[in-house]
Amino acid sequence: MLNIYHSTGTRGFRVIWVCEELGVPYEINPVDFSADYRASPEWRALNPVGKVPVMTDGDMTMYESCAMMQYVLDQYGEGRLQPAKSDANYAHYLQWCWFAESTFARPLGEITNHRRAFQPQLDDVVAEMQGRGTACVEALDAVFSRQPYLLGDEMCAADLSMAYVMRGYKKNVTETPPANVQSFFDRMTALPSFARTLKADTATAERLKA
Repeated sequence: MLNIYHSTGTRGFRVIWVCEELGVPYEINPVDFSADYRASPEWRALNPVGKVPVMTDGDMTMYESCAMMQYVLDQYGEGRLQPAKSDANYAHYLQWCWFAESTFARPLGEITNHRRAFQPQLDDVVAEMQGRGTACVEALDAVFSRQPYLLGDEMCAADLSMAYVMRGYKKNVTETPPANVQSFFDRMTALPSFARTLKADTATAERLKA
């Protein structure tokens, strides 16, 4: 059984979503997101840098959300949600998986971090990060002007990851992205697996309060 250590609103969302889309059983372990707990020896034993999420599968422990997604796909996906390595689309599948986190999510995360740590005096930094996020969205809009998903007509796990990051863009930059990107986001969030993931994400916070 996969165990996903998760705090509501964190990157564990994308791991839960891929499990829901594939029908892979998992258990959520709610994590206290307070700075004190994330600095505690108990949590650092699972993630030495204090981030969330963490995932275990038997004796295996890992703590990078995109790597967790790929692990789930490789171990339990049975070829679903990703092209075969021999497929011409495989290189672009890897590209979009990395783009979602390393290029698109990074400036959005910096907006959250700067607002938390430095308050409004660094609004110029926030504006720069918003601009970087918008450049990513413009690149995506060009892709979605030609096709419904990142690789064409068929959805893959990179689409799940990108839609997860789009939630952060809409929260931190604008609720009204370009039309093609909005249509992509609407398609992804209309999936039954998204509704189940959102429910699980919300329930995580409630379990901590109980």
